[in-house]
Amino acid sequence: MTPSTIQCAPGQGQGAPAQGPGAPEQGPGRSSSRTWLLLVVILASGLALLPLLTLVKDVLINRGESRLELGFDDLRQVRGTLLLVAGEGLLGAVVGTAIGWLTAVCRFPGRRWLRIAQLVPMAFPAYLLAASLIDWGSYRGLRIHGLGWAIVLLTLANYSYVFLLSTESFSVSGRRLLEASRSLGVGPWRSFFRVALPIALPSIGAGIALSAMEVVNDLGAVRLLGVPSLSAGILDRWQVDGDPQGAALLSLVALAIVAVLIASERQLRQRSRRWNLEGGTGSAHVWHLAGWRAALAQLFCVLPPLIAVAIPALWIQQGWQGLQSESFAELGQLASRSLGLALIATAVTCLGSLLLAICRRWSPQPLVQQLSFIAGLGYAIPGSVLALGLIMLGGPLGFSPVLLLLWGYGDRFIAVSKQALDAALERIPPSIDETATSLGCDWLAVLRRIHLPLLRGPLLVGSLLVFVDVVKELPITLALRPFDFDTLAVRVFQYASDERVGAAMAPAVMIMAFGLLAALALVPTLEQRD
Repeated sequence: MTPSTIQCAPGQGQGAPAQGPGAPEQGPGRSSSRTWLLLVVILASGLALLPLLTLVKDVLINRGESRLELGFDDLRQVRGTLLLVAGEGLLGAVVGTAIGWLTAVCRFPGRRWLRIAQLVPMAFPAYLLAASLIDWGSYRGLRIHGLGWAIVLLTLANYSYVFLLSTESFSVSGRRLLEASRSLGVGPWRSFFRVALPIALPSIGAGIALSAMEVVNDLGAVRLLGVPSLSAGILDRWQVDGDPQGAALLSLVALAIVAVLIASERQLRQRSRRWNLEGGTGSAHVWHLAGWRAALAQLFCVLPPLIAVAIPALWIQQGWQGLQSESFAELGQLASRSLGLALIATAVTCLGSLLLAICRRWSPQPLVQQLSFIAGLGYAIPGSVLALGLIMLGGPLGFSPVLLLLWGYGDRFIAVSKQALDAALERIPPSIDETATSLGCDWLAVLRRIHLPLLRGPLLVGSLLVFVDVVKELPITLALRPFDFDTLAVRVFQYASDERVGAAMAPAVMIMAFGLLAALALVPTLEQRD
């Protein structure tokens, strides 16, 4: 794009003062634009923080009115959550890091397709894997229950976070050090432990933190497998025991765990940037595997996605005939509700993320940067915690349950779309904006004529990911949905909880189909890293 391709408003030409990012503030128009951007960010961050502040206020106000303490069951739930986080983090780190290393710097037959296959497990939420395996195992006398099974299934559903960040780090970091180790005759595994692993540890740690946030948020899998957790305990204290204050106290414990994970993830990401200065992966430090080494690498890389697909596939094959007895009219109603909520939430969320991303680019003020980060924190907050905060906030004000549901979706998933847009905007040189504003284009014209055409791809991918995440979301939907307003995810969970897992097959198949669409949307991004 050149200056000659940008047409500005009549009467505004090259003599107009530059008003792009980083340009000095001149004139009342620039000041009003800055004020408008700041107001947008304040509104978005306020909507993200209000539910959490309501929870904290409720606990502080009721501290002297009722006895707020963690009982025996509450401590079991805290312990169960910490064990899940530790177990899934350790197993996910081993699996994700090893596959990331093999597919990034080793070459063997089928490597490219096996690299793409690591996205497939993201299509299957943990509660769907649990429901499938429980029903399949019941026909073969297997008791699928307890902490061990929960750790394995949560790892299958979430190890891709570690894989994506570790394989990116292995692909772009430490190239010269790996070349030096290879010139000294050091093999791939010794180079991995001595050179690549220390360099990639920050990225691996960030991936572990992201997967741990999903573990803390999980409700369906831990409930079906009988593992005490904070997410399930919050809903039990709130809906079963009728103790919102106790649920709020448990929510603060969950928030404390999440705060540690967020701080760790952010610090580790900042540390990982120090190593990304040497360019992409070159062919000089690639190890070619053959024979039994190639076969072993293929087996290790194919097992996780194969198991993630095999569990629901065997379940569907076992009960395929039961689908004929299901009411397709009811399935259509469930699908229409899920799709309607997902479409509205996607439109609202992507519009908000676009505005936040533009504000972050056009206003370098530290306050705007910090508020923009706060607005995206909802993805780390457990759905049950967010739902409780929204009920405490919106209930006394008479807010509609559907409005609270959409608010919860927006808070939780705005970061999914915003991260893709932030990354895309960072690749657009600020000189393009400065050229356009020097020709007299205001920020709206720059957005319409420059940014939106360049952001079409990331905006589409972000929209698809938000759409599928809303369809799969269970804790927020289960807690905030109106009466007799079930969705696909809620119905799968309800049928599985009532031991009618076969009846959950039809909505589960639809959720898996949507999840595979989201996984396919990430394939171009992964191939660019390759």
